[in-house]
Amino acid sequence: MSRRARAAGFGLLAILAAALAAGIADGYGSSVAQGYGPLRPVVIVERGLREGRPLDPAELSTALELRRVPARFVPPGALAVPQDALGLAPVAPLPAGSYLLAAQLRPPRPSRSDGVALEGHRRPVEISVSGAEALLAAGPASRGAKVDVVVTSEPNGTGPGRTYIAAAGVPLLALGPGADGPGPGGASVATLGLSKREALRLIAAESFARKLTLLPSG
Repeated sequence: MSRRARAAGFGLLAILAAALAAGIADGYGSSVAQGYGPLRPVVIVERGLREGRPLDPAELSTALELRRVPARFVPPGALAVPQDALGLAPVAPLPAGSYLLAAQLRPPRPSRSDGVALEGHRRPVEISVSGAEALLAAGPASRGAKVDVVVTSEPNGTGPGRTYIAAAGVPLLALGPGADGPGPGGASVATLGLSKREALRLIAAESFARKLTLLPSG
């Protein structure tokens, strides 16, 4: 047999071996899927969480991770999307690498010092806002006041940005200066009592809007 014929024979054997290996792998994968069930999304604690601290929008992306695991390994009550934990607080410390279960979370208990009670469907959510100097000057008196959150979007190629009310008449739970400190035109950090829909709308607005402004409601 010539050298060329032997090379062709070896090549054919290599192709057959690869096809056989692929078939075995596919069969093994199918058997695993049949044995453990289809893959399901599940929320994993990527960074340890403290007891009693409500999860804000930043922690949804930094402390939680979405993975897909076989259905057989998903415990009852495991969250399927990180947003379901928004504004809820762990009932006990949660270590990194653990599943995040609905039973491990609860609405935060209102502080007696602020005297603001939230309705059952609202949760405290922290956002960065502008134009809150007048409310900051009111100090503790502003807690519990109803405010409107006004979103001003960036200009686009077809015209100026638009301004609209993204959340109306929501309770203001706390307000303080932002990372740059107090001062005219500086950002403030507001904790608002928001419904899930309002919270998701404002989280999205923070990523594209030029600014979010607090105005006294009414």
